[in-house]
Parts: sequence; structure tokens; C-alpha cells
Amino acid sequence: MGAEPVLQLRDLVVRYPGAPAPTLAGLSLELGRGQRLALVGPSGCGKSTVARAVLQLLPPGSQCQGGLQLAGVDPRNLQGAALQRLRGTAVGLVFQDPMTRLNPLLTIGEHLRDTLQAHRPDQADPIRRQRATALLARVGIPPERYGSYPHEFSGGMRQRVAIALAMALNPSLVIADEPTTSLDVAVAAQVMAELSDLCRESGSALLLISHNLALAGQWCDQIAVLDQGRLVEQAPARQLLLTPRSPLAQRLVARARELEASCSPAPPPAAQLLAIDNLRCWHRLGGPPWQPRWLKAVDGVSLRLQAGETVGLVGASGCGKSTLCLALMGLAEVRGGTVRLQGQDLLTGRGAGRRLLRRRIQMVFQDPLACLNPQMRVGEAIADPLLIHGLASPAAARQRARELLEAVGLSPAEAFEGRRPRQLSGGQQQRVAIARALILEPRLLLCDESVSMLDAEVQAEILALLRQLQQKLGLGLLFVTHDLAVASGFCHRVIVLDGGRIVEEGPGAALLADPQAAITRQLVAACPRLPVGRHAQSN
Repeated sequence: MGAEPVLQLRDLVVRYPGAPAPTLAGLSLELGRGQRLALVGPSGCGKSTVARAVLQLLPPGSQCQGGLQLAGVDPRNLQGAALQRLRGTAVGLVFQDPMTRLNPLLTIGEHLRDTLQAHRPDQADPIRRQRATALLARVGIPPERYGSYPHEFSGGMRQRVAIALAMALNPSLVIADEPTTSLDVAVAAQVMAELSDLCRESGSALLLISHNLALAGQWCDQIAVLDQGRLVEQAPARQLLLTPRSPLAQRLVARARELEASCSPAPPPAAQLLAIDNLRCWHRLGGPPWQPRWLKAVDGVSLRLQAGETVGLVGASGCGKSTLCLALMGLAEVRGGTVRLQGQDLLTGRGAGRRLLRRRIQMVFQDPLACLNPQMRVGEAIADPLLIHGLASPAAARQRARELLEAVGLSPAEAFEGRRPRQLSGGQQQRVAIARALILEPRLLLCDESVSMLDAEVQAEILALLRQLQQKLGLGLLFVTHDLAVASGFCHRVIVLDGGRIVEEGPGAALLADPQAAITRQLVAACPRLPVGRHAQSN
């Protein structure tokens, strides 16, 4: 008789309060000690609900029926301190955004000390400190950072802290819910390697929730595909990625391969839209007035972008990609250089002329839910910029919002304009964000990781929408991404930043095939790719 599974779900049904249908509709899964399983599927399929059910973090009033065993215990039978003990010792959780778990008022060391103290109250303080320091060292954080606060760490370092917290008590199961979505590929590879190594050393099972099929295939033994709360396929990772059997898995793999293999032809000749020369954005870090210390986030960047062209910006975390976008939006201080949009100086203008010019640049952010007011209905959110700038009457703004809903594929508009953001899927939310960005009729769209939180199928839909809108409206796109494969397929040219400077540029396919700069080679090596085999082309 085999060992008892670490996690066992039998016909699990989860229904949220007021939901017309269950989010999990009879899900059965089993995970043994030391196994690594990836849960994949489209937005809303129930991936994250699995984690909430296992941890019993469902909203009040939710129904959770069927078989559920975590380390041989049904967490639904526990309450208070007993449930807290099970959560800490049986399962560790690594979130998508570590800042949702880290207390900004506690140092990194205090986070680990409090976790150990809560579950091992009899342990002496020096021993707890020694264990905390060893955990931090294991994930690549030196002991001198023990007293640092979360805001003093980069995103990658914060995720390393989250891994240390998850592994502090050597749990039998680790659940990692989109742990690398906001990280560049090099840091993501390091984080996943550390998480995988720690799980192997402690014998912990790993449940990886991800929309990235290549990442799932690289780090997990098995892949399970969910659709509408049901398991539609489960197989060894390589087998599923090469010969998917269910229609959904076939679609997801095909879309992911399209994103890797597509290549954008050069745009037709067009007028120059954006000219950046020697742009510098330096952040002062302190020091005396006569000898200040600077963080040179953007340090002498020059680039050209023509109407109808897409230029990709890639690079490691902290290379200056987002700072460059913020500078173009007027949200980051510029220390030097020039920016011209359609021949007009974007940096030195004043008053109404500058406001008019800045309306021609709009931004599409990584997390659409975070940039939409949760209290505003979709139609109101899209129309609002027209009203803010006094460009239309309420009735005209409402009508223009409906037209844009139709333009971004949310049709009929009347079915969407009255909804609030949380009533939409992730892909629908991003379409609303694009519509809102377009309502001021910009000439340049800045897309800052605008598809990184979406599954492959929705990514392909949003990228196709952006391409369609670009061709129809003649938009220039500055496309920030940490995914070189996506940049290669979607962008006409790709620019690699490192330390605030451009170190390499050219067609994305050429950069992937023969990277020249050290950082480009590092990014290409770290970029997860789908396996290639004799069956892959037929699916």
C-alpha cells in the first residue's frame, strides 16, 4: 500500500456566495509527497479557488462540499488555533504579489521570527534567529539584510522572502500561485530554481498555479488542465505539451506555440512619431549637496518610433523599462535629454498646449483591475477621461464609450457598460483598460507588461486586438515586457535595456537566435520554451 497523499480532492464542489454556478464542479486531484503538479487553464477556470479551498480561505457563506484531505486531515473540521497550526505546518503558500503577505511595518527578520514563534513557541530566540538567517541565506539574501523592510527590496528579493516564509516550517505541501508573473525571466528562473530545490530537499510536494505553459513544463512533473471547475486532462508535463488530447489543452498549447513562433513583418514606411534623445531620469539617493548619490534609472536612452510601429522594451528588473514609460507620461522627473512627439517637444511645453500634447500618449498597465475604479461601472470608467478634460457632454461621452466597447470586442456594449470591473474576466478587464486608453484618441500607447497576467489564449486575443487597433488607427506602440518570446513575435523591433542604457536592439527573432549583449544572453537562456518533438507540429 502506497504512502498517504499529501493532498487529496474527491469530487470537490465550491460555490461562492451568490454565484449562479459552482467555481469548482466536482474536481478530483491527488498529490503525493515530493511530487510537482502544475494547475493550468483559462481565466476563471478555478485554479486559485483550489488553493483557497485547501487553506479554507473562502469568503464567508461559500459552500465547499466533497472530499478534501490535507496531510490526512480535513481542514474544514478545524477552527481557530488548530486550523492555523495546520496552515503553517502542512502547507506553505507563495503568492503572486509578495507585498500582499509582507507587513510593511515589520523587518524581513521579524516576519520569519514571528512565523517561527507562532508555531514553535518553546524554541529559544537565538535558535529562531539562527533558523531565520539560514532560511534567508538559502534563498540568496545575505544576513545583513535581516533588519531591512519589504519596501527596501526588489520584487525578486521580496518573492525570495515569501519562499523563505513558505518553507520555514518544512511543510508537506507548497502552493505557489502565479509566483513569477511580475518578475523578469532571469529572476523568475532563479526564484523557481530556489523554490524547486527547497521542495526537493525537504520532500515537500509542489502545487504550481500558472498560466505559463512553458514554465509549468519546465518545473513540474505533471500538468493538470482545468476548465469551468473540472479536470479535463492530466498527464506528464512533456507528454501534455507535445500531444495534448483535450480540445482545451490543444487550444492552449497551440496559442502558446503561436506566441513563440510568430514574427511581425516590418511596418510600412510611415512618419516618425516619437523621437527620444539622450533621455536621463536619475533618482537622488542621498549624500551631501556637493556629492549626491544617484540611481541612474534611465541614463542616456535614444530611440525612434514611427506611426504604426511596435517597439519592444525588454530587460532585467530595475533596468529602466517602466521608468522610461513614466517619464514619457510625465510621472517621473527627467534630468536631461529631449522627447519629441510628432515633432513637438514633450518636456518643455506648458499650459493647455502641453496638456493637449500629453493626451496623445496613453498607458495600458499590467494589472487592469488595479487601474480601474472598483466602484465605477465599465461605461463610466471609459467615458470619464472625456468628462475630466471637458471634451464631451455626458451623453456624448457615454455614446463614445459604447463605440469603444464594441471596438475592443465587448459586444454588445449594453451587456458590459453596466458591469463593475470585478464582474469581468481578466481578459475583459484588459479590454476595458484599452478602451479607456483609446478614448482620448492617442497617437502612442505605452503597454507596460499588459499581457503578463493573462493565460496564453487570452494573451493571444489581446495582442491580436492591439495589432488590429494599431493598423486601424495608425498607433505607435511601446511594448514593455519581460517575455522575450512574446516580444519577438509581437514587436517589429526589440530594444534591450541594462542599467538604464540600451545595450542591444534589432528584430526579436535575431536577438533570440544570436544574442550579443551579456544580459540578452542571460534573458534568452532563462526564457522558458515549450518542448519540441515529432508530435508538436500536428497540434
